[in-house]
Amino acid sequence: MQGYILRSKNQITLVGGILIAIAFISKWTMANMEVFKWSLIIASILGLAPIAIQAYQALRVKVVSIDVLVTIAVLGAFLIQNYEESAIVTFLFLFGAFLELRTLNQTRSAIKELTEMAPESAFKEMENGEFEEVDVEDVDEGDILLVKTGAKVPVDGTVLIGEGYINEASITGESIGVEKEKDSKVFAGTILENGTLQIFADRVGEDTTFGRIIELVEEAQDSKSEAERFIDRFSKYYTPAVLIMSFIVWLFSRNIELAITILVLGCPGALVIGVPVSNVAGIGNGARHGVLLKGSEVIHDFSKTDTIIFDKTGTLTIGNPEVSEVKYYTEDVDDSLVYLASIERESSHPLAKAVLKEIGETEVLPVENTEVIKGGGIVANVAGHRVAVGNVLLMEKENVELSKKAREDIEALEKSGNSLVLTSVDGDFKLMMGVRDQIRKGAKEDLSKLKRLGIKNLIMLSGDNQGTVDVVSRELGLTEAYGNMLPEDKAEYVKKLKKEGKIVTFVGDGVNDSPSLALADIGIAMGSGTDVAIETSDIVLMNSDLSRLPHALGLTKSTARNMLQNIVIAVGVVLVLLFSVFFSEWMNMSIGMLVHEASILVVIINGMRLMSYRLRV
Repeated sequence: MQGYILRSKNQITLVGGILIAIAFISKWTMANMEVFKWSLIIASILGLAPIAIQAYQALRVKVVSIDVLVTIAVLGAFLIQNYEESAIVTFLFLFGAFLELRTLNQTRSAIKELTEMAPESAFKEMENGEFEEVDVEDVDEGDILLVKTGAKVPVDGTVLIGEGYINEASITGESIGVEKEKDSKVFAGTILENGTLQIFADRVGEDTTFGRIIELVEEAQDSKSEAERFIDRFSKYYTPAVLIMSFIVWLFSRNIELAITILVLGCPGALVIGVPVSNVAGIGNGARHGVLLKGSEVIHDFSKTDTIIFDKTGTLTIGNPEVSEVKYYTEDVDDSLVYLASIERESSHPLAKAVLKEIGETEVLPVENTEVIKGGGIVANVAGHRVAVGNVLLMEKENVELSKKAREDIEALEKSGNSLVLTSVDGDFKLMMGVRDQIRKGAKEDLSKLKRLGIKNLIMLSGDNQGTVDVVSRELGLTEAYGNMLPEDKAEYVKKLKKEGKIVTFVGDGVNDSPSLALADIGIAMGSGTDVAIETSDIVLMNSDLSRLPHALGLTKSTARNMLQNIVIAVGVVLVLLFSVFFSEWMNMSIGMLVHEASILVVIINGMRLMSYRLRV
């Protein structure tokens, strides 16, 4: 019975409203006080039923909720035969709850939109070579799928055959089509606007980028900030305090109507709902614009940040560098290139890809005993030879002698902004490649926006040589820039800034960034970065779009302001109502409940403004 009544709250609200209308129409047009009285009595009893059930459920878990206050107030009004007040209060309370639910659902529209974008079926290649439509749950990693024009990409995958343009708005927030061809990566939930593609399924189901976005946004919207937890604790004690205050007022004044009115006016509804609605709306806006905020606490911390540290490769630069110059210090060039290519095939680093592209098609030998030196490079055995590929520090560690000419070349290449890939075989220095990365388009303007949003320190830390770092720093106008930084050096630098009292945000994309991402007050991962970096971070910029960073900062600052506004509105309304009941003639229970419900709608609507937030700096 209780479940049926609670499920029928909306219908009860409608019937209650009709009965109240009938009561006043009969009184004003026919002066029929019997119809007036009994319509209000029935409306009061009907309206009180779901409220009393919710109050009982709250008391069972030892919580004095708003429903408890309203139930006591309505019962009191009913006992003193003030049926007009009891009927109107129950109707306004239920109608307010209906409006709250509807508007709150709108703030959670980001989740609804995302889940509606999720693909439901796919064309899968069967054993006979034909493609058949199957449920997306029946697709496994390694399957080959066909995507036609206008269809949703069902999985994260790699293009095998075909070309086309894909709308990646569900991932990045950007609706301009992205060209895809052989070996391009595609993401579940995106839409093929034209062309036909055959793709290899790399990730399926919840493991896809799209699946992780939905999971992260759901978790974030369900999380609670420190402000929310404080308000929950405050309400736990505040609501019983209102009950006690009402009893004390009745004890001294013997005015039960005044005591009942205080119960209604003291309801902290707007205070309880104001902060969560701001958080949910802010997180929803971020999700639609390619920014994943992992929880309400992140919003508060990021809005206060004053220092942002960037990794260089893949963050401030595109991460697809090319070889600009090659220097040889040996006669057996071909053998050295074979050894180098064999080693670099073991690495997924952007510099390795650039080196392999420069070498082109060549013989590849088996590689054994591979050892990755953090911040240095790779050492391994190739065809019985000890081969080291990395930076100057690695050469020194391997006791490789660098000639005067080699050191002059190193200095010249570093000054012109190159990252260096040095190769030694059995302790002899063989060759050096200078690799140069391109700065992300629009990065300078993005950093300027961050400054205008109040960021005092823009710092770059990189494992590359200082010359390369200085070139990038000058072009982007950074506050500070440090090269030759190992992962542990970056982490120590983050600790140092935090000890100085700075609120530090770290932006990176690689495995070696994970310690710094975890140590910083806020860690931000580029969406195309490694899984470890994304899992460690607090914020993810989808599709590695640096232009999302100013939007993320502006959004969190607006969300934090919005929370404060809602708290001020909620507390201010309660204070005004309680002041009015003691020092005015016009305040009564019905007016108090009307203002109370109106204040809840005001804070919800104020929070919903964040849904349409756009950065304007």
